[in-house]
Amino acid sequence: MKTPNPIDAKVGARLRMRRLTLEMSRTKVGEALDISYQQVQKYENGTNRISASRLQQLANLLDVTAAYFFEDVSPITGRICDSARAKRRSQVADPLITSQGLQLSRAFAAVRDAEVRKRILDLIVSLARELH
Repeated sequence: MKTPNPIDAKVGARLRMRRLTLEMSRTKVGEALDISYQQVQKYENGTNRISASRLQQLANLLDVTAAYFFEDVSPITGRICDSARAKRRSQVADPLITSQGLQLSRAFAAVRDAEVRKRILDLIVSLARELH
């Protein structure tokens, strides 16, 4: 099996992250675009490239700009940015595209008490320090 192009994989990961953030199933996205959920999965995996017109349809459906899918891609070289800032951002963003990361994010956002949120954050920071 051929390895996906890094840009296609990046665009697919951004598609998946946005879809999960909006709590949309692959089936729902597929139905809206008149394609199968398997095709959406192939887009997300970077296995199949997304055409410009399809990318615009996805952007409209997911309420983002087409540029959203190319965050951290250099407009000059067309390559994924290697800058320290981009690396830090991707390291932070990657856990959020998992179901556990999204579940944690939603649960944290549901906590209304600022002091409780601070305690939760302090706990997570403390645990992370212990593991490193």
